[in-house]
Amino acid sequence: MLETFNFRVILEYMPFFLSCFLATLWLSGAGLLGAFGTGLLACGMRIGRFKLLSRIAYVYIESIRSTPLLVQLFFFYFGLPSLGLRMSEASTGILALTLNSGAYMAEIIRAGIQSIPNGQIEAAVSSGLNYFQRMRCVILPQAIGVTLPPMLGQAIVLVKDSALLSLISLPELTRAGQIMTSERFMPAEGFLTSAVFYLVIYYFLKLMTHWSQRRLIYLQT
Repeated sequence: MLETFNFRVILEYMPFFLSCFLATLWLSGAGLLGAFGTGLLACGMRIGRFKLLSRIAYVYIESIRSTPLLVQLFFFYFGLPSLGLRMSEASTGILALTLNSGAYMAEIIRAGIQSIPNGQIEAAVSSGLNYFQRMRCVILPQAIGVTLPPMLGQAIVLVKDSALLSLISLPELTRAGQIMTSERFMPAEGFLTSAVFYLVIYYFLKLMTHWSQRRLIYLQT
């Protein structure tokens, strides 16, 4: 098997794969930051006192979670221009990752907030803290600590989902494998190289997950 595996061509394409690797990191990082902000906002609306905002957040979360990311990506890429809203491929990809992962982030954060004992919330109320002060000083710090591992798990999912951005011709890792395959007719070399780079990102995030769990255990002791 290795006798027919052409490492020379992989080395020849390595600068291109490295640039696509950096593009994947950038797209995933931007999508992750956007997803965290969107999830935090949607969670606040979902558990807030205003029923209209809570209903809007509920519709957003359920609509995103019940439809495939590929359908959402195609809607943003093909559907929005037909409605008069045009964006670049990178902006479209980041928007799709942000809104898709943001819905899951919202539910993760909401589960973390609901895990806070009511006694702490009552103590914050008796101390004279208003709603926003309770969220900022008492609830959110504890909720983020509880939900950090599952949020890092969602970050891993987001990185893998970024492979779908190759379908809108964004130069990321999966697209690099497609280009190498089309130019040199070497799918094994092309997509295996892409997979190795994805593994590097995956294990880095996995190490971050283990480190955060150990750190949380250390802080609680």
